[in-house]
Amino acid sequence: MEMVRAPSAIAVLALLVAAAQAQQPAPADAATRALAGTIDIHVHSLPDDRPRSIDAIEVVRQARSRGMRAIVLKNHYESTAGLAYVVRLVVPDFQVFGGIDLNLTVGGINPAAVEHMTRVSGGWGRVVWMPTFDAENQVRFSKEKRPFVAVSRNGELVSEVRDVISIIAKHGLVLATGHSSQEEGLMLLREGRRQGVRQMVVTHAMLAPVLMDLPHMTEAVKLGAFIEFVGGSLASSDAQTRLARFAEAIRALGPAACILSSDLGQPGNALPADGFGEFLVALRGKGFSEQEMALMSKDNPARLLGLR
Repeated sequence: MEMVRAPSAIAVLALLVAAAQAQQPAPADAATRALAGTIDIHVHSLPDDRPRSIDAIEVVRQARSRGMRAIVLKNHYESTAGLAYVVRLVVPDFQVFGGIDLNLTVGGINPAAVEHMTRVSGGWGRVVWMPTFDAENQVRFSKEKRPFVAVSRNGELVSEVRDVISIIAKHGLVLATGHSSQEEGLMLLREGRRQGVRQMVVTHAMLAPVLMDLPHMTEAVKLGAFIEFVGGSLASSDAQTRLARFAEAIRALGPAACILSSDLGQPGNALPADGFGEFLVALRGKGFSEQEMALMSKDNPARLLGLR
């Protein structure tokens, strides 16, 4: 009869360690780890009038599952304040905000539409974007012949813009410059500062059609605004050049003045949470410290949205 030897203590210990490791979840990849505690202030989703890669409920579920803290749902043509309220009911324990883009479908520069947003259930409408797709600067840049929304005439802001900024100041909302030109952006920020707006941001400052240069961005920061840098698609042919330009500008301005976001949700691009994580990893690879990345992706957007 063959004798069966008892396993050694070392073998037993090895088996126990292996079993324990098997029960633990696989370590998160770098992009997922980078998302913990972050806030994305620029997310597109369904419902919309154009294809999007993901609906608002699922985009929030994914953000929560990856440890993010908050997102802002953006739609060019209708307010997302009510959508944020509904999504919060479906996906609890996560901060979801909305806003309004002052394009033609909401009446352009429409103080009544902004005031109404502040009264929508929950009060989660937080951002007011000046015109984006219907902005005069966008229409002229795209060489289109169609109606547009003007924020200024003859070098002066139109009176309705001043009225909207007054409402933004009154309710503690965020003033975002939308697709305004760099000169118009500074006009908006000056008026915002004059009226006491506390939270302001230059919408994807370095991208078309805004194309804000460093002197204008520096002036915007002096006026109290954050400068937004969006990741977009990192699969595009110009992605590495764009990242290098972003990194150079951020170093010149200082991370304390900058906010990182995704501007994702388009078909064919990475889903917003995934793409945002990839953007954070790629920008970290340009030499920014963990503290600087946290400032731009967690602390600054929290300040912009009035979060602790």
